[in-house]
Amino acid sequence: MLKLCGLQFLLLIHSAMWLGLEGLSVTGPLKDMDFSVQEGGGPRILHQFKLEPPAVSFRTSGEKAGIIDIEPRTGILYINGSLDWETQQVHKLQVESLDESGERVKGPYAVTIHVEDINDNPPEFNQTKYYGVVRQNSRPGKPFMYVHATDRDDPTTLHAQLSYSILHHFPNPYEEMLFQIDNATGAISPSRKGSSYLDPKKQDNFILVVSVKDMAGTTANAFTSSVDVSITVKESLWKAPPTIYIKENSTQVHPVNISKVQSNEPDVIYGIFEKEKLPRLPFSISENGDIYVTQPLDREEKDAYTFYVVSKDNTGELVEKPLQIHIIVEDINDNPPVCQQELTIIEVQENEKGGSNIGTVFATDMDEEDSLNSRLHFQIQSQEPEFPTNNLFYIQQDTGTLLLAGRSLSKRESAKYFLKVLVTDPQFETICNVEVHVIDINDQIPIFNNSDYGSVTLAEDIPIGSLILEIEASDGDESATGSSLIIYQVKEGDPNNTFIIETDSETNRGFIRINKALDFETMPVYNLVINATNPEPLVEGVKYNSSSLTKLKVSVTNVDEPPAFRTPFYETEVSEDIPVNTLVMTVEAYDPEGDSVRYSLEGDVRKWLRIDSATGQVYTALPLDRETEEIYRIEVVASELNNAAQKSKALLTLHLHDVNDNYPLIATDYPAFFCYPVSGGERTLIQATDADEQFFYSKFTFSLADDMNARNNWEISKFNATHAYLSLKHANFEEKVYDVPIILNDNGKPPLENKVNLKVSICKCSSENSCFIDIDRQHSWPTAGQAIGILLAVLIIIGAILAGVFFHMRYKEKKEKSHPKDAKDNAELNRLT
Repeated sequence: MLKLCGLQFLLLIHSAMWLGLEGLSVTGPLKDMDFSVQEGGGPRILHQFKLEPPAVSFRTSGEKAGIIDIEPRTGILYINGSLDWETQQVHKLQVESLDESGERVKGPYAVTIHVEDINDNPPEFNQTKYYGVVRQNSRPGKPFMYVHATDRDDPTTLHAQLSYSILHHFPNPYEEMLFQIDNATGAISPSRKGSSYLDPKKQDNFILVVSVKDMAGTTANAFTSSVDVSITVKESLWKAPPTIYIKENSTQVHPVNISKVQSNEPDVIYGIFEKEKLPRLPFSISENGDIYVTQPLDREEKDAYTFYVVSKDNTGELVEKPLQIHIIVEDINDNPPVCQQELTIIEVQENEKGGSNIGTVFATDMDEEDSLNSRLHFQIQSQEPEFPTNNLFYIQQDTGTLLLAGRSLSKRESAKYFLKVLVTDPQFETICNVEVHVIDINDQIPIFNNSDYGSVTLAEDIPIGSLILEIEASDGDESATGSSLIIYQVKEGDPNNTFIIETDSETNRGFIRINKALDFETMPVYNLVINATNPEPLVEGVKYNSSSLTKLKVSVTNVDEPPAFRTPFYETEVSEDIPVNTLVMTVEAYDPEGDSVRYSLEGDVRKWLRIDSATGQVYTALPLDRETEEIYRIEVVASELNNAAQKSKALLTLHLHDVNDNYPLIATDYPAFFCYPVSGGERTLIQATDADEQFFYSKFTFSLADDMNARNNWEISKFNATHAYLSLKHANFEEKVYDVPIILNDNGKPPLENKVNLKVSICKCSSENSCFIDIDRQHSWPTAGQAIGILLAVLIIIGAILAGVFFHMRYKEKKEKSHPKDAKDNAELNRLT
């Protein structure tokens, strides 16, 4: 035990008083006690135990740490130094009292001293410098490294609660930092700006100065430490592989690994999704990013695939941007040549010279276009017949173009030749069949049987399409070929194509028909020159001459035609308020034969119009009314003065423009009523209507007439442009029908005002608030005589039905007993019916 002299003890007591022991129970009997003491702070008195006879002194034992003791005679428990929480948080002692002989009187009692922590230790990083690696395009907010610091103070207090931050950032190309740190965990991750900016080609190393504060960083007097963090930027592992080439129809065991992707983050989940909607995508990806083709591919079915690979975390969120994977299916020679036609037919004229191109044999190959796999070679394998020689034809090996090898062909030697053409690619071969037809050359011109067909006379009203004449020419070339088919055309005399000539391809006859309407007044006579030609060109040295021409004169006779209007219909717009005898429009017609024309009207049911029979001027005959008919249609008739049967009609349409000429009215679709008895203040909605176009009013104005009785009983208030509320001003109304005088104004141009009497019923109502209306019973119930007549009629109908059923049953019963009676029974049944 530390011994103190009297002077030292007095000094301790004196200093203890200065340390502030107010509120501490300084004196008391010996008992178990707990004390809480802040660490540090120097010497202090904790308590004074009182001596109780026969005790004359005290003694302590236990965890005194060399500075905790008790003065034996006075019982003062004191600390002669500073406690340290980081060294020992709790000190446990025992105190007992002793008599003169040193024997224990009381005790031992437990004295526990709890040391309270103060913030006396700065935080310390567990490394003097940190090194980290971040990948290009790393996800913002995803930690790639951690820093860690500790504090020796009490972890249950703010003294050891640490907060991390980034003090400096070297280099820092933007105002916004490229890195961020979790202030609680020390996790360092790219910021949003950093995720897009980080690129080893731009900057491959950064130095961060990371600070850590205790007191959770909330006070200015907290302890602070800092450390350098060196960050290396490396290229992203998450990259799309280059285009992948896969040979079609692979015989390898599938699935086959074709590529690999790797995320910048560990423990991600890889997946594939399609860009194209295919029935089944023949690709898969493993959990470590290996991409596989799951089945052999066929280039002819699909020559390229595009899909995306994604990486997700365990919550299903995307970790990186999807990568596009592009697959090209490489061709192998797995398709033979295919003839485009089962039989290729080629026609060759007799006079074709040697070396002439006579046609092409077409074949295709489904292998890759413009590759050696689809390169085709052509070769004539055989010719039938081999007369006059076996090499009449030559085929260009790369194009399939068929040529005459030497001399011209002769139809007399053979009309047809059959060729077998061998078509090959580097691995396969196919035979294409070719049939060459030798056709007659066009060395004969068509010759008309008649060089002049005389004349025909036609009425000008002959219908279009009418046949007027058959013509015929002959051709000495081979029939049913382009050399012998004859085409007839009007060469001269028909500038407007009034006539058309059709050819019968089997008989070579020509049929001249009317193509457009004839008009005596315009063209009374046609002197036609008709030529006959072949669709196939003539051989060199042969030309058409006069033998291929013929003549025909067509005379047109005049027909009395009806007048014709200058336009098929007339249309105009007028206001409905124009005065009677106002000129509306002028119609005009002419007679082709020059006769005078007279005009009249048909269909003028309202007698609104009249027409000057000589001039065609149309006037109003009566006032017009748009509300009666907005679009008025009639027919104007033009007839010949000397032959009224010859007439034509044209449609005349008047569009009437509205003027404000109709007074506003109250709509009567729903009768106005109030349920009796009334309480006052009820209201009903009324509506105003106007037959004029809505253009002429923007809103209706409702008001009560200048009637004292009306103004005392009723009130009108606006609802909208077309409706208003009619309200009761009191409750003293009888059960009857009231006439309410209302002034309506349509606010048109000019405004029209109308006084109407609105009938309003005060009536008893049903539970659905419908008005009961008494009905005159003499009009709703039948009289006594009518009732008796109705009853008798119903009884007669019922009796007739019963009688019919009864006789029908009797009839069936008799029929079963005796057939001879059938005729009689049937007759009786028919009579009864």
